[in-house]
Amino acid sequence: MRRILVGGGIMMGLFTTGQNALAQIRPLGTQYYENQYLSNPAFAGMTEGLNVNMSYRNQWRSIPGSPVTMAVTGDYRYEKVGLGLSVYNDNAGLIGRTRVMGTYAYHLSLNGDNRSLHFGVSLGVMKEKLDNNNIIAAPDDISAQNFNQRKPFIDGDFGIAFTNERFTLQGALPNLKKFMQKDDQNTVDGSTYFVAASYKIGTSLDVVSIEPKISFRGAKDIDNIWDLGTNVKLENNILSFLGMYHSDKSSTFGVGVAYDRYIIQGYYTSQLAGERQRTGGDFEINIKIKLFNEGKK
Repeated sequence: MRRILVGGGIMMGLFTTGQNALAQIRPLGTQYYENQYLSNPAFAGMTEGLNVNMSYRNQWRSIPGSPVTMAVTGDYRYEKVGLGLSVYNDNAGLIGRTRVMGTYAYHLSLNGDNRSLHFGVSLGVMKEKLDNNNIIAAPDDISAQNFNQRKPFIDGDFGIAFTNERFTLQGALPNLKKFMQKDDQNTVDGSTYFVAASYKIGTSLDVVSIEPKISFRGAKDIDNIWDLGTNVKLENNILSFLGMYHSDKSSTFGVGVAYDRYIIQGYYTSQLAGERQRTGGDFEINIKIKLFNEGKK
């Protein structure tokens, strides 16, 4: 990550750094199964009770200024309504981004086989900030100061999902601001769409249950990515194992342990193709706490 920018070229270097970092920042591993609310607001309140998730990830640990991501989400269901709140913070090189979103979801039951339609919309703000302490620039260069004086901007997400006892089909449109207003100063290209399908084989009462999944992620100015893998859970979900292969030639592996109301998960994602000059993959930990869901799994 470039950490020295000089004179009038500060903003050009800044945006180049930001775009390169963004192109290689991957979704958090927990969003594939355990916390799908991260990628689709329709999953807010998908299950009973209050679900709280806390995630931390460090990418490319051997590189100064390597991306660090933290996320905290909470979602709650009351009858057919789901409410959620997410706080997402990402620091990559010189740029830090904080996104705070509130979510409303509606869960509509259909006839037979526990079929349901789920709709969700998120609305909130995003703020970008430049780390002035790591910039070396000409004394009269005010580009960094102007960047940090930019106001937070309003953003939103929309999602929909169909579920029955075994099958889930979903789609989401994240970062809706880009559809309504073009902002050349926004360093985040962002995802353009997300679709996924999965099928559960077995239940939590079986010795082993699996859930294969395929998803597609679109993004501006970088190649679209598909993900293919599965989640394996042992009886009563006490242990879980995840494996996902991504079309950018990286892979994600995870293991989780459940105890009472708590689930602790660890993930490792290998390097992308073309990252041979770098060392170290991505390490992530997620803690999930289930509250107010007596008798629910």
